[in-house]
Amino acid sequence: MKPYAVKIAFAAFAVVGMLSISSCEKEPDNTINGHEYVDLGLPSGLKWATCNVGANNPEEYGNYYAWGEIVPKTDYSYENCATMGQQFGNISGNASYDAATANWGAPWRMPTKEEMKELIDNCTFKWTTQNGTTGTLVTGKNGNTIFFPANGYYLGISYYKNALCGYYWSANGETLVPNSASFFLKLSNEKYLIDWFTRYYGYGVRPISD
Repeated sequence: MKPYAVKIAFAAFAVVGMLSISSCEKEPDNTINGHEYVDLGLPSGLKWATCNVGANNPEEYGNYYAWGEIVPKTDYSYENCATMGQQFGNISGNASYDAATANWGAPWRMPTKEEMKELIDNCTFKWTTQNGTTGTLVTGKNGNTIFFPANGYYLGISYYKNALCGYYWSANGETLVPNSASFFLKLSNEKYLIDWFTRYYGYGVRPISD
């Protein structure tokens, strides 16, 4: 092969190689920071993650966090809860307290109670089993779905109620009971609701993104 032909062939190979690398580096359209989301057609346009923080698929429970903490632990008690005795409003997007932002990176964050209410008001909820895991299938008006496993909760060093209820923290503290309570989403075979409870319980976290 003549020298100029070798140069042309090498240049063509280099271009193809660059295109291949670029295509590999491009993140899929339905992921942010490597984590998949679903557009449920909500009025706000929010994207809900398909998995809990710490989970690799929708059926896994993932990690458990005391409210306002970003690292899972073995003992979820009053004495070792970092946010007890402190007054908080909305921690969504604050990487010092938001387990979604701290572990997945911005723009992932914990949903506020208002954003949880939007989910309830604009989707249908069905208690079901998905790939052998009991939980709640949430369907948006556009037909897209996400699955919340019935992950149960931790209190102290004990684990309770797996396959009976799902518990997911919101980003809002309860200002009426500032030292101990925060809002969460509870999903079960009987109902789904937003409630408030003690911060030191270990619940799951399902991230969202704008």
